[in-house]
Amino acid sequence: MTLVVVPVRYPLTEHSRRTLETAIAVADERDAALSVLHVDLYQANQRVTQTDLKHAVEGEFGSLDRTRYAVRTGFLVEETILDEVATEDADVVVIGRKQASRWRRMVRRITDEPDVAQYLSDQLDCRVVAAPRSE
Repeated sequence: MTLVVVPVRYPLTEHSRRTLETAIAVADERDAALSVLHVDLYQANQRVTQTDLKHAVEGEFGSLDRTRYAVRTGFLVEETILDEVATEDADVVVIGRKQASRWRRMVRRITDEPDVAQYLSDQLDCRVVAAPRSE
């Protein structure tokens, strides 16, 4: 089955809501399972639970079929997301425009590739979708 991974902040921000909307649409379009991911940073000591994440998402979007909720702990958000996407063998990862900008800066430090979506796609063997900006 096709898997779409979408990393979000907790509590949900407006950017996270838009990214989730895009991920839900992509999952529906592809008849895919959805994995909603939050990264708890070690240094932030936030301790978000899967239940917290699920309640926040379902409070905004209602119950979502074929959806799992994951909370991972790490030092770097981007690295933890990459690990999750690779471990789960995701077919699509949906990232927010704001996150794409952060990833672009990180990628530029380690490679000459200016297109973060292309770089991540090459590294992860999956499609990367960036959520549209708000109008």
